[in-house]
Amino acid sequence: MASPSHLLTLHLAPSLPSRRKLAPATACNTNTAAGVKCEFSSHSSPQNPKPLKTPLPKPFVSVTKTLAVSAATGILFHLSSSAPSFIGNCTGGSGEGGGGGDGGGGGGGGEGGFWSRIFSPSAIAKDDDAQTQEWDSHGLPANIVVQLNKLSGFKKYKISEILFFDRRRWATVGTEDSFFEMVSLRPGGIYTKSQLQKELETLATCGMFEKVDLEGKTNPDGTIGITISFTESTWQSADRFRCINVGLMPQSKPIEMDPDMTEKEKLEYLRSQEKDYRRRIERARPCLLPMTVHREVLQMLREQGKVSARLLQKIRDHVQKWYHDEGYACAQVVNFGNLNTKEVVCEVVEGDVTQLAIQFQDKLGNVCEGNTQLAVVRRELPKQLQKGHVFNIEAGKQALRNINSLALFSNIEVNPRPDEKNEGGIIVEIKLKELEQKSAEVSTEWSIVPGRGGRPTLASIQPGGTVSFEHRNLKGLNRSILGSVTTSNFLNPQDDLSFKLEYVHPYLDGVYNPRNRTFRASCFNSRKLSPVFTGGPGLDEVPPIWVDRGGVKANITENFTRQSKFTYGLVMEEITTRDESSHISPNGQRVLPSGGISADGPPTTLSGTGIDRMAFAQANITRDNTTFVNGAIVGERNVFQLDQGLGVGIKFPFFNRHQLTVTRFIQLKQVEEGAGKPPPPVLVLHGHYGGCVGDLPSYDAFTLGGPYSVRGYNMGEIGAARNILELAAELRIPVRNTHVYAFAEHGNDLGSSKDVKGNPTEVYRRMGHGSSYGVGVKLGLVRAEYAVDHNSGTGAIFFRFGERF
Repeated sequence: MASPSHLLTLHLAPSLPSRRKLAPATACNTNTAAGVKCEFSSHSSPQNPKPLKTPLPKPFVSVTKTLAVSAATGILFHLSSSAPSFIGNCTGGSGEGGGGGDGGGGGGGGEGGFWSRIFSPSAIAKDDDAQTQEWDSHGLPANIVVQLNKLSGFKKYKISEILFFDRRRWATVGTEDSFFEMVSLRPGGIYTKSQLQKELETLATCGMFEKVDLEGKTNPDGTIGITISFTESTWQSADRFRCINVGLMPQSKPIEMDPDMTEKEKLEYLRSQEKDYRRRIERARPCLLPMTVHREVLQMLREQGKVSARLLQKIRDHVQKWYHDEGYACAQVVNFGNLNTKEVVCEVVEGDVTQLAIQFQDKLGNVCEGNTQLAVVRRELPKQLQKGHVFNIEAGKQALRNINSLALFSNIEVNPRPDEKNEGGIIVEIKLKELEQKSAEVSTEWSIVPGRGGRPTLASIQPGGTVSFEHRNLKGLNRSILGSVTTSNFLNPQDDLSFKLEYVHPYLDGVYNPRNRTFRASCFNSRKLSPVFTGGPGLDEVPPIWVDRGGVKANITENFTRQSKFTYGLVMEEITTRDESSHISPNGQRVLPSGGISADGPPTTLSGTGIDRMAFAQANITRDNTTFVNGAIVGERNVFQLDQGLGVGIKFPFFNRHQLTVTRFIQLKQVEEGAGKPPPPVLVLHGHYGGCVGDLPSYDAFTLGGPYSVRGYNMGEIGAARNILELAAELRIPVRNTHVYAFAEHGNDLGSSKDVKGNPTEVYRRMGHGSSYGVGVKLGLVRAEYAVDHNSGTGAIFFRFGERF
């Protein structure tokens, strides 16, 4: 069956009030191994957005910034099948507050303010459209200054350049000046007189300028150069700063002053506005902004002196940068109030989650009733996606990973969108498409066995493979039954038939219980080649011994974190050792000088008959805090495993077998994290100890040598022992899109090989200790290595799949 198809889509679409119109969408796509797609989109509109209808009182400034730039984060975690879909749609709120005056609080926000156009893709889109539009020559003498009201209302003018002239500094400011963010006009654009007038009106009513004018200068080629002259608004100096969360608060619009008001009525009106704004501040909640950022803003206020429009821009950018760097992608600075007092109030809409909705969809994307119980999905969601918390983009990505790990869904979407009923609120929508409950898969392989005379015949072609089936999500609680049957010859399967039937029961303590324990029960039959009965260097090939295991196993796994867990259970099994002809072999075999085979080697089982039966308890605890830094794994991993014989079975085996593995991935250089950034060099230090006390059958002895023990040797080529120690070091250096590495490893039986029944290490002429060193390169999933066997002094090239550590 095909694996689930997921696409990780990070879609952050700012939603602004209806009276502001945005330009056509722009997209930025970045494809990685996990499939990352970042889109920033908005609604299409005419070239110029509509101006604000509500003029702003002097002591108040509204600042709302589109999320498309500052909230953009492309990530990725690596999933083996693919990556789920994350769709984000955030808005900060319109930022309309109470009025102010006489040094009091702030006033109306004008439905988001002129900042809603900052960094929007409108200008880029307009430039593209302008190339195909016709425009009219101004029809005036060249190099003369033309006032805006002198332009014709019937012509389309092409703008050649735009200059900003600061009257206070009496100088033209460059394009790097922050005020350029406020202008939607762009050089090369085509505009009518009414569009230019609306642009001037928007700038004049935004509250950031005391005075602003727009005039044109004619060019010989018929185009017009625009000069915008302005006087920046300033307020008295401030020595205090307060940040408040106004999300979910009703946004009251200020009433414009009636020109016919008396002075007394105007004064009363301003006082009422100030009183209303103070109540608004009292009702607001504290924001998440830490005190370190507060102190940094205070330092900016002290250094600046008077509060200016440019300073407010810097404060807005500084505050929003902290929110977006911390993953609060829907947070926006919407207002500044109290600008004529000693305290500047920064109003932030942080993106409070007001609702969590889970939907199931059919294959066509229609809403349907799902089989999975909602509690199964809800328990996988981080707290920051629950109602009452502030939405965090990292929490959304964590939800994708958690839900995907259930392996129940073919498509997953997490979509934060604005709550239309609660201004500034976020509704988190989770859309799921379920996999089919029942699935089956058949994989086949064909092998050709030499017939008589060494030549293959039609009858010697053997069909083999694996038949597997799964019935998942029983009762909607993620319980499942899995089975598989494997053989190398379906025509004669009794030779090496292996099977496994497993029942998985998660949420052992109940789906509403936070404790995460999973019960598994299985019956199995498997066959593996034993590395204990392997020849040392220079010894002729040793006839192989196969170990068949059949039995039942039950265990409980408790997950502490996604990577750290504790497993404990019981195993009852029958072990049979066989030669390559599938006959029971109670002893190891060796090749005689005459070419014959002698079966007088070390005993293969504890009973001496070739068949053992035993029961033992098993426990495994894993502590893993490794993480990925630009694709390189760093951190530490510790694993301890214990097998305790219970004295049940043939000859009442009683033993204690224990293993400890410690691995450290040490980052050698600090690097900037992000998509496309190079990974750091990493030093890997690894140690493994294994020991056994009590009855030890040969097939369970610890072996040394092999791709996951000491590289450069065959499986078990160094020895088999009761106690072993392995040490390894590997230095990984990133090169382009992969890494090269050098390694050195050592394995030692600690003198315990002689304590294994029959001493197979000595019988098969193995050293009992050995070292190796070499270099390698990672090629996708394959490790290409050149390793030198220190015992023989020879080197060889190996190709291995997977990771060593």
